[in-house]
Amino acid sequence: MSSAPRASSPIVSASPESFDVGGWRITPLVDGRMRLDGGAMWGVVPKPLWEKLTPPDADNSIDIAIRPFLARKGDFVVVVECGLGDRWDEKAKRIYRIATEPSLVASLASVGVAPEDVTHVVASHCHWDHFGAAVARRGTELVPRFPRARYFAPAIEISNALTPDHVRRASYRAEDVEPLIVAGVLTDYEGSVELLPGLHAHVLGGHSDGVAVITLGDEASSDCAIFWSDVVPTTHHVQPAYIMAFDIDVARSFDVRSQWLARAAERGWLGLFYHDAERATARLVRDGKRYTLR
Repeated sequence: MSSAPRASSPIVSASPESFDVGGWRITPLVDGRMRLDGGAMWGVVPKPLWEKLTPPDADNSIDIAIRPFLARKGDFVVVVECGLGDRWDEKAKRIYRIATEPSLVASLASVGVAPEDVTHVVASHCHWDHFGAAVARRGTELVPRFPRARYFAPAIEISNALTPDHVRRASYRAEDVEPLIVAGVLTDYEGSVELLPGLHAHVLGGHSDGVAVITLGDEASSDCAIFWSDVVPTTHHVQPAYIMAFDIDVARSFDVRSQWLARAAERGWLGLFYHDAERATARLVRDGKRYTLR
């Protein structure tokens, strides 16, 4: 007899705490939640190890946060990662156990920010669970969710969303990107680039062709935060070999993860975690050949 589904724990409080890093005021947000297969989230890591860290339901699924971040400095009101959005039919909701509440808009409202206040949206890549909230339905049309914002996304990710091949098709939706192009608000980026003063994007690849990490603050010091996106999806995935089965290029994932985990630990950066169901932030410390959290 199978056990009853595990109750989902709260991913974000009604009044999320903000903190200052690198001149930015950063606030964890939320855009619903979902569940994914634990084996897919953990790749080659044996279940007896990962089930202690992320306990599964009877169907082997684990709780997945959808956690954008709000970053404010001066006149900049930046949403780092959009979330999965609310344009899901009942089949998708059932397969992925999607809950669309609390929404990103409601989460922003809890800290006094309206969609019209957002000046920039920075995306690490365009997978549907990271970019689905970029647009909203207004009547019969899809329009930018943040009407006054400039959007940034990696060039290869925009291309993949518009014309995905068979391998990538399940991860992207053209309808998440096309309304932004029509509205003329989407700017692509490549390589390592400063998108805003004190906010850098670094395209790494591995998980997807163009997935990026986003840094906020002084990269040369500990006064810096790094948004890990799906390069390091949770605080439990901080060992270089803990690579998701979803990653399209495992060898590249291992290479970039090894480099950037070491860099973050050595410089004492604060990590921002998008999919961790329990913890939004943590700093890494090298403990011999492994990493621990501080």
